[in-house]
Amino acid sequence: MTEPTTSPFVLWIDDPAAVGSRLLGGKFGSLAEMTAGGFAVPGGFGITTTAYRYFLEYAGLADRAREVRAQAVGADLAQVQAISAEFTAAIQAAPLPADLETAILTAYAELERRTGRSRLPVAVRSSGESEDLAGASFAGQYDTFLWVRGADEVLRYVRSCWAGMFGAAVLTYRPDSDLTAATADHGICVGIQQMVEARAAGVMFTLDPVTGDRSKVVIEGCWGLGEGVVSGGVTPSRYVVDKVTFEVLKRDVAHQEAMYSFDPAIAAVGLVPVATDRCDAPCLADDQIHALAELAKRIERHRGAPQDIEWAVSEAGDVHVLQVRPETVWSHRQAEQLVTERKSAVGHVLARFAGVGVASNGGRPS
Repeated sequence: MTEPTTSPFVLWIDDPAAVGSRLLGGKFGSLAEMTAGGFAVPGGFGITTTAYRYFLEYAGLADRAREVRAQAVGADLAQVQAISAEFTAAIQAAPLPADLETAILTAYAELERRTGRSRLPVAVRSSGESEDLAGASFAGQYDTFLWVRGADEVLRYVRSCWAGMFGAAVLTYRPDSDLTAATADHGICVGIQQMVEARAAGVMFTLDPVTGDRSKVVIEGCWGLGEGVVSGGVTPSRYVVDKVTFEVLKRDVAHQEAMYSFDPAIAAVGLVPVATDRCDAPCLADDQIHALAELAKRIERHRGAPQDIEWAVSEAGDVHVLQVRPETVWSHRQAEQLVTERKSAVGHVLARFAGVGVASNGGRPS
């Protein structure tokens, strides 16, 4: 039987110890940094990479996990899918250590207490150690589940995120043909974060992703949850904002008939109709565009480089930061290239956001 570890199973993103901690993986580590920087990040905690490894050892699956990654190298797709299905089923069926289960449930209860809401809706997000490795962006290969409510559901989708480490997409991912990255024994954190009941949401870039122009902020958004934008399921409205004056230089308001939102009829996130008076209306008012552009500029200044940012505006009008990652398409190019080389980067950037494997609490990938 595996002995309990002294490394924490749970680490809150507002804990000073969370900043710079690899226990939270790339995605949630970034949110811890944003929280410490005073940005409006919804509250939450990470079920650490230590917890993931402890679970595998306790369940007797650690050695098999390493074998699975090695076997996937050089295997054809059908073989990888079979290996993946076998091992993810084993993770789903394996017992959860009692002390780890208690730690997760205690933290979720504390998040409920902090927010004053029972059965608090949360996002359950995978946050891999490998997501912040240069040249090996596994971000986009892992899973996120939205609007998860109640302790039992939280435990269920934590396990699903662990199993997602061995999904076929992850096992076949070869960053620049780097077999070392593909077979490395990376851990994963599972972030539990309060859902923002979004009026509008989307992504923004602290440079123009089409031209690389760093004097602009480009905002793309839609009614409802941002999964409409990041999954490509909804055509977003687009705003180009001057980074100095905050003048809206260009606005393309998209017609939108459906949005991603919690649907009580199915008790999950799904596409629901947009109110008729909103279908052709901008999802953002000018003051919200200004607030988002200003936020983007502050985040870029804080991190010292161009950023991709996922955001949400609540029904009350509050702006929240949901995800932040470095922009990598244009930021490493020379300045003269940014204005002369017109090579579209939108598809690449949005694909990085879309690849989070978002699903509703019904577990359906989008």
